Amino acid sequence: MFTGKTLLITGGTGSFGNAALDQFLITDIKEIRIFSRDEKKQDEMRHKYQNDRIKFYIGDVRDIESLQSAMRGADYVFSAAALKQVPSCEFYPLEAVKTNVFGTANTIDVAIQNKIKRVIVLSTDKAVYPINAMGMSKAMMEKVMIAKSRNLSPGTTILCGTRYGNVMASRGSVIPLFIDQIIQKKPITITNPRMTRFMMSLENAINLVLFAFSNGEQGDIFVQKSPATTIEDLAEVLMEIFNSKTKVKIIGTRHGEKLYEALLSKEEAVRAIDMGNYYKIPADSRDLNYAQYFETGNEKIELVEEYNSHNTYRLSKEELKIILLDLPYVKEKLS
Repeated sequence: MFTGKTLLITGGTGSFGNAALDQFLITDIKEIRIFSRDEKKQDEMRHKYQNDRIKFYIGDVRDIESLQSAMRGADYVFSAAALKQVPSCEFYPLEAVKTNVFGTANTIDVAIQNKIKRVIVLSTDKAVYPINAMGMSKAMMEKVMIAKSRNLSPGTTILCGTRYGNVMASRGSVIPLFIDQIIQKKPITITNPRMTRFMMSLENAINLVLFAFSNGEQGDIFVQKSPATTIEDLAEVLMEIFNSKTKVKIIGTRHGEKLYEALLSKEEAVRAIDMGNYYKIPADSRDLNYAQYFETGNEKIELVEEYNSHNTYRLSKEELKIILLDLPYVKEKLS
């Protein structure tokens, strides 16, 4: 599907962008454009891959002009640029809005102007029932994507979204933190032992985006069914893998954290389409004819529950250990 095509990845120097390069460079894709404002990471990627099919563009999704030059002549866009760290977004919520909401809106607008065939916007489980600035900005990002998709004519740019949970060993996530604490013989800091999180690999994240790419219609959001684990089990299994006797320190739930994350709200679960390993959430295509909002309802909402990391499949410690041992990051640290 990407034969002879040009793909632009905004925020392409992050974990997702690196995983996408690993997967796409073994195909006959024509060109992959990495768009980001981080010249250091771009230079590292340039030296790592040394591939003429990768083109690097310095720019910021907040700046439409830099997007214009990077997107000209491209076929597809994966919109991954975002502020993702919960604490930094809590302290600087307007910066999260500028990148996650307005930056994505800019990306979509420029894609439409350049007649990009498909745009896949990457979201997060924190956008469901959000309690922190990062999740709120991602939830608004999804709404912007859906709103813009309503006004596009058939045969023009297709806008879709993906929403996924914790990507294991991604930059700033808990697995690298725990491993660093183990290696440095420091106590492992656990916020709440009963806290659960979805467990997804970077490969899962890429596959979800590709599934959305192949199956998405205007305004759709796709969710992958994922297993979960408790933070306590995660810490204990990592200690076992690294043969560590370090202590565990309970520090309490931090500001902006949930006990569990959801990938589907109750309201979405009512209309979500089960596609096997994935859920598809079709866009609400109603317009501003308010009578439809007041006179048409759905009683099924009483019969469904949200899909979250508490009620999904819970990994056993042995299953979790197998998954962790297969992670390139864990293999690297073990060696």
